[in-house]
Amino acid sequence: MLKIGLTGNIGSGKTTVAKVFELLGIPVFYADDEAKKVMVTDTILIDALKQTFGPASYFDDGSLNRKHIAGIVFNNEAELKKLNALVHPATFRAFDNWVSNIHSAPYVIKEAALLFESDSYKMCDRSLLVSAPLKNRIARVIQRDHISRTEVESREARQFTEEKKKELANDVIVNDDRQLVIPQVLALHQQYLALAADKESGIKSQESSK
Repeated sequence: MLKIGLTGNIGSGKTTVAKVFELLGIPVFYADDEAKKVMVTDTILIDALKQTFGPASYFDDGSLNRKHIAGIVFNNEAELKKLNALVHPATFRAFDNWVSNIHSAPYVIKEAALLFESDSYKMCDRSLLVSAPLKNRIARVIQRDHISRTEVESREARQFTEEKKKELANDVIVNDDRQLVIPQVLALHQQYLALAADKESGIKSQESSK
């Protein structure tokens, strides 16, 4: 199945774009939400987190002690990398399992904030970046999350720059409050439908030649 990776820096509007694709009938895997789920459901990950960050990482009822882990990784790049190195593979496994249970869609989308940072874009056929000017993104996040500009900039610093992501992305949707987003999504939808059909045709051709 054709897999499209969807990303964008904080405040870009990538989730809004994902919702538009969903309205078109395209299944969307929200990697950031799934990452939270696997931390309490994936036994391999749970064991690894306990070994790396201590048994206090989980409460007796099996729920995640987020405060404990946050206290270790906050402002500690090395520890944060350890956490991501454990969580990302578990999320990849969840995505593969999710895809295997989808049979009727022409293509699927994986929405992930760290699509490029985690290298998960390499597991997709194409990558789509939602782009927006920094001033727009900062204003959106301040209004949405009620946090300071400094906090927004701190979150932004944990991600690749938009310029670097543009170099890696196959497709770009501009969400600058001037260009309409839906027509851009519809155009890409048609492009992805064609790519999905080509991919399916190629697979069938290979099977028939065996």
